[in-house]
Amino acid sequence: MRSERTEMRKRQMPAAQETTSSTPGQPGAGDRGSNTCCFCWCCCCSCSCLTVRNQEEQRPRRPSHELTREDLPTCEESPSPTLEEVNAWAQSFDKVMLTPAGRNAFREFLRTEFSEENMLFWMACEELKKEANKTIIEEKARIIYEDYISILSPKEVSLDSRVREVINRNMVEPSQHIFDDAQLQIYTLMHRDSYPRFMNSALYKDLLQSLAEKSVEA
Repeated sequence: MRSERTEMRKRQMPAAQETTSSTPGQPGAGDRGSNTCCFCWCCCCSCSCLTVRNQEEQRPRRPSHELTREDLPTCEESPSPTLEEVNAWAQSFDKVMLTPAGRNAFREFLRTEFSEENMLFWMACEELKKEANKTIIEEKARIIYEDYISILSPKEVSLDSRVREVINRNMVEPSQHIFDDAQLQIYTLMHRDSYPRFMNSALYKDLLQSLAEKSVEA
């Protein structure tokens, strides 16, 4: 009797395995590897790795012409200023802003006063004026607006309401001169407010002294 039951169980086991492997909607162990990610052995569609992958595939790709903030200048390469050049900075603010060395030195001073965004905005406007391609002008104008004009930006520059209103209207179809009034306003602010302190700063005096000493040694 026991031998008959044993024989019947042996016959039922292969049949059950075939039924399990052929049941639709329930993949067997051999199918599991094709649907799982490298970190988990589950085959469910809610796997976090698959979710991230789907998000990456659905994310719109940036067109080749679209710019990023890295495309806008944040520093200028320049040779070390000469003694004559640094002495000339004391004559007028225009002479400071005339050369990359002067702008870099003044920008370094602005950084100590937490107002570097004024120089960055002025430089970005200068770059915008050089553009002729309409698409690039629109992209650069958008980035400048978001970085320096928007009230939500931590780098917002100080502008009066009239200038802001004009910019807001012109952002519908910006030109390379959309920020001209704002740029002039910031230039005037740096001239009247920051430039006098720059002339009396340790940064300027130390630079002037070091160049004078080198000139004597030479």
